Amino acid sequence: MDSRPDCEGQSASVYYELWKQLSNFPASQTDVKNALSLGTALLLVWLLWSGHPTVFLISLGLLSIAFTLWTVHCMGILDEESVPVWLGLKPFTRYLPWLTKEIVSSNLDVARRIADPKLPISPSMIYVKSDQKTAVGRVIMANSITLTPGTISVELQDGFIQVHALSHEGAAEDLSGEMNRRVTELEG
Repeated sequence: MDSRPDCEGQSASVYYELWKQLSNFPASQTDVKNALSLGTALLLVWLLWSGHPTVFLISLGLLSIAFTLWTVHCMGILDEESVPVWLGLKPFTRYLPWLTKEIVSSNLDVARRIADPKLPISPSMIYVKSDQKTAVGRVIMANSITLTPGTISVELQDGFIQVHALSHEGAAEDLSGEMNRRVTELEG
């Protein structure tokens, strides 16, 4: 049975249906925590990017955030996977600086390989171990590989990620397990 709220059929009585849906939001304590976390993050991004904290713009931001939270609720995706509050600040304080260093380093390596025809380009497909326990962890791992220039995550299956690497050196770096260890540590 589908647990998502029925958000269709609002053309006859839009206001009544809207009120009915809003009165059912949020459904649980976890939904409240996720809605508050997502709403706070959206508000901070809105304030950061708007650049002009006027009453009018803040009002538009709050309306947009309310509409977004309602839409996410209607879609049934206001869960711990789409709002990974449980990760805390670790992704920003521990993982992001390391990933940024890896992206810059790999970017320079790819640029050197393009500029110097003597450097080998030896494309290969490899399988990288993925020890993450959650879907969020596996997605972070696969996206981190893809963000690093010279490597692309092709497929995720049975605890492994198939990766296309531009060079043997890039493949060896992925096979070293450092990224796997850091993402697994990030999960807690």
